[in-house]
Amino acid sequence: MVEWCPRAQSVMSNQLVVFTLDAQHYALPLTRVQRVVRMVEVTPLPKAPEIVLGVIDLQGNIIPVMSMRKRFGLTEPETSLSDQLIVADTATRSVALVVNSVTGIVERASEEVTDAEKIVPGAQYVEGMTRLEDGILFIHDLDRFLSKKEEHELERLLGHAAGKR
Repeated sequence: MVEWCPRAQSVMSNQLVVFTLDAQHYALPLTRVQRVVRMVEVTPLPKAPEIVLGVIDLQGNIIPVMSMRKRFGLTEPETSLSDQLIVADTATRSVALVVNSVTGIVERASEEVTDAEKIVPGAQYVEGMTRLEDGILFIHDLDRFLSKKEEHELERLLGHAAGKR
């Protein structure tokens, strides 16, 4: 099931895992990414926040699956077996993000990354931007992906799913 495990490679703070959603490039800091796996069946989680597609069991761990498309206001097509899941760490939990494909790792010096707030004040979910040969790369901020209300609701639901009360 595991396709790629970046933590097995050397970890540098300026390395970014690049992935695509539709035609746009996004990235996550390599230090946040546990692994990339092929799309698997997602079990719905009743009453979950809208951006939570459900959960998967990954080596005995229940991981919530998030829709970046819903968070960014993009059209949400049916998931495809060609999609991939990026399993990454937020400040509070591991999550799986549905993406079209992971295209690789790029390294950028700090001066090559522009703080998103400098370009679009109040930019949510994006911590910075940098250039690629074929466009702009948006660097995603996982710690702001869920609102406090969504985080609380997800925690409650996952606690119930695990039999905690």
